Amino acid sequence: MKVAIQMDPIGSINIDADSTFRLAEEAQSRGADLFYYHPDKLAWNEGRVTARGWPLTVRREKGNHFTLGQDATVDLATFDVVWLRQDPPFDMGYITTTHILERIGGRTLVVNDPFWVRNFPEKLLVLQFPDLTPPTMIARDLDAIRAFRKAHGDIILKPLYGNGGAGVFRMTPDDRNLVSLHELFASMTREPLIAQKFIPDVSNGDKRIILVDGEPIGAINRVPPEGETRSNLHVGGTAVKVGLTARDQEICAEIGPLLREKGQVFVGIDVIGDYLTEINVTSPTGLQELERFDGINAAGAIWDAIDARLAG
Repeated sequence: MKVAIQMDPIGSINIDADSTFRLAEEAQSRGADLFYYHPDKLAWNEGRVTARGWPLTVRREKGNHFTLGQDATVDLATFDVVWLRQDPPFDMGYITTTHILERIGGRTLVVNDPFWVRNFPEKLLVLQFPDLTPPTMIARDLDAIRAFRKAHGDIILKPLYGNGGAGVFRMTPDDRNLVSLHELFASMTREPLIAQKFIPDVSNGDKRIILVDGEPIGAINRVPPEGETRSNLHVGGTAVKVGLTARDQEICAEIGPLLREKGQVFVGIDVIGDYLTEINVTSPTGLQELERFDGINAAGAIWDAIDARLAG
C-alpha cells in the first residue's frame, strides 16, 4: 500500500501523543510505503493533484523518530490512501486543500473525505443534533450574544473555527468583559463566535470518544487543571481512563451512521456530562492515550476500516 500523509512539520511532534505519528507507525508495520508532505506543497497542476515531499520512515525513538528520503514531486492519484491530517485553524488555506484533494480520481481514498470535512467543521456539525447538545448560538452580533447570556446566565464563548482551547472564555452573568472581548474578536476576524451554555460537569472532565467508521471504540477523559475551564491536553488538562456511559452510546448511535455515510473514518467527539459539544473531523487526536489506557490497537482499527473501504 502507498500512503501519503498531509501534515504539519513532523520534526516537532510528541511521538508519545501525536495521533498522526501513530497512524503512520501502524501503516508502516503493515508494510505500507509512506510519503509525507506539508499542506503548502499540495498543488493542482493541469488536471493532476501533486505534492512535493519526501518518502518517510518513522520509529519510536525520541529525538530520532523519522527519516526522510530524497524530496520528490508525486501524483497523489497513484497512491492508495491520502491522509488529510494538518491541524486547524480551519481557514481558507485549509479549505482550499480540501477542494484540491477532492479532485483526486481513481482508486485513491482520502481520509477523512475532504468534501465532508469542509462541510462538517467541528462546531457546526453539532447543529444537526440539537437534542444532543447544550443550548448553542452562533452569532457575530453583540446584542444577540448579550441576549443569549441573559437567557442562560453562565456561558462559554469561543471562536467558531478555533482549536486546542485557544480563545475559549467563560462568561458569568456578572462578568463585565463581554463588550471588550467582543471588540477583541471583531478586530481579529470577521467570523462569528459560538456561545454555549456552561456545563458545570466540565470540572469532572471533557470526554473524548473515538469513533472509527461511525462506531465508538473507546474514550479518554480530559480533566481541567485547578481553576481552569479548558480541559485540552496542551493547555494543561490531564488524560485519565474512562468508560462509555449509556448516554455516550446513545450519542454515538445517533451520529455514527452519518459519519460513516460521509466517509469520516477517524472522528473524535467531545462530550461533557450528557451533552455533545464538538464533532472533530479535521485532525482528531487521542489515539495514543486511548491505546495506553484500554490496551486496544485503535490505529489498527482505523487501518482495518480503511482496508475494508478499499476492498469494497
